[in-house]
Amino acid sequence: MTINTIKISSAGLAVILTTTGCSNMTPEQNAGVWGVVGGTVVGGLASAAGMKPGAAIATGAAAGAIIAVTAYVISKHQATERQRQIAEERAEEAFARMPARQKDSMARKKVRYVAVATEKSPNASPKTKQSVMIVDAQSKKVVDNEVYDVENSLPADETVKIEDKTVEYVGTGR
Repeated sequence: MTINTIKISSAGLAVILTTTGCSNMTPEQNAGVWGVVGGTVVGGLASAAGMKPGAAIATGAAAGAIIAVTAYVISKHQATERQRQIAEERAEEAFARMPARQKDSMARKKVRYVAVATEKSPNASPKTKQSVMIVDAQSKKVVDNEVYDVENSLPADETVKIEDKTVEYVGTGR
């Protein structure tokens, strides 16, 4: 396989993954399907590029896990003053308590943002498990005034995707 074929295949896959979805499937089923498909394609491309089979499988598995671990945002809305204040306080606490190993891990994974829990809006969907805001890990400031209501509880200290940002969920900072 030539480098041009790999580039074209990768670009095609990226377009497909960002523009399609299975609307009749649950978010968990979508994560499973796209995680497996994406991981398989990435592993196949890595193998075609000359990577040893074991390394290609590991690369594909890692890519599949990243694709599968996506926060399912139910809604996005402007934060109230109270939600923003809570998010800022919790982010400050999270950064103050964050162990050096977690900071190193975030740096290795090139995670620039963290998600912190804030209080739910009174008009949040009944499906909302958590409301989070995104904070820039470098400036330690809330990125924007958006609150994301997510359908499933986010796993603490795990990297997830919220819209176009890869974030590490730090919970309430406590």
